[in-house]
Amino acid sequence: MFERLKQKADRYRELETLVSDPQIASQPARMQALLREMGTLRSKSEAYRRWEELEDARRKSEVMTSDSDAEIAELAREELLEISAELERMGADLRREVVDDDPDRGRNVIMEIRAGAGGDEASLFAGDLVKLYGKFAERRGLKTELLSSHPTEVGGYKEIILGIAGAEAWDLLRFESGGHRVQRVPETETQGRIHTSAATVAVLAEAEEVDVDIDEGDLRIDTYRSSGPGGQNVNKTSSAIRITHEPSGIVVQCQDESSQHKNKARAMRMLRSRLKDSQELERKNAEDATRRSQIGTGDRSERIRTYNFPQNRVTDHRIKTSYSLETVMTGNLDGVVDDLRRHDLEARIAAFDEGAA
Repeated sequence: MFERLKQKADRYRELETLVSDPQIASQPARMQALLREMGTLRSKSEAYRRWEELEDARRKSEVMTSDSDAEIAELAREELLEISAELERMGADLRREVVDDDPDRGRNVIMEIRAGAGGDEASLFAGDLVKLYGKFAERRGLKTELLSSHPTEVGGYKEIILGIAGAEAWDLLRFESGGHRVQRVPETETQGRIHTSAATVAVLAEAEEVDVDIDEGDLRIDTYRSSGPGGQNVNKTSSAIRITHEPSGIVVQCQDESSQHKNKARAMRMLRSRLKDSQELERKNAEDATRRSQIGTGDRSERIRTYNFPQNRVTDHRIKTSYSLETVMTGNLDGVVDDLRRHDLEARIAAFDEGAA
């Protein structure tokens, strides 16, 4: 455990040197990435430094317990007891610092919400999720930006992609990926029957230019006229952009801006994030033990939550806990988020202890 923590502390000191280099300062994108990494390692570095200081004090006190002066030896024994107790108390904190190791902490996110099974009702539910996350982001001081959308004629969304920015964006939203199911009586239902429909949410840590190396030669860029529900033109110029990354087959498109340049910039943000997510998924799949210890795989096909309107209840199936639907739909996700984060950390600690045994 201490060796892993030492590696993090050494990396933090290395980063301190790098960010003071004038050459690095002249590269804003790289500097931003390094500062974000420093932010994820700061508490680990401080914890390890505190542990080192206590260990050094413990060794000195042990030596002094053999001092020829009885009074000094007695004081050293008392100090040794205090230091040993402090080191024992630090054990849980150090273990938490080791396992709570998310390299994406501090990143902005790309959130993709898509209507699933359920026709118009599914698209309306996707729209409800957009409102829910928008209110939650506002409550937590996050900035929301529309990147791409495909609205439906009934007022919902077939697909909508948001950029959500803020220091806590990833930490607060990372467990929202998966299938969301709604049970309610649609407004068009005359018999009062409850319908079940679904939407999927994917939360990607937004990649920066320095994270993913994209060869322009691997891209096929198509332009077309943007359109709205029903196919009516909303733009008479070919400002919409579709980018295909041929090696991976990933396709992104953006049509919400009237400027082709702005649409391309947004599409490239989405492409970088999807490529990063794909690479990260490959890495995580190789870490089977760690993968199983986490509360969710991030797979959007995994049903994670049910919104039951008749019973005014939201149930998160990963932690088998229910919440007030009325509270959640107004953007108050705090209780859900706190429980998910706590459960994930406990699972990571348990997996770490099992591996260390």
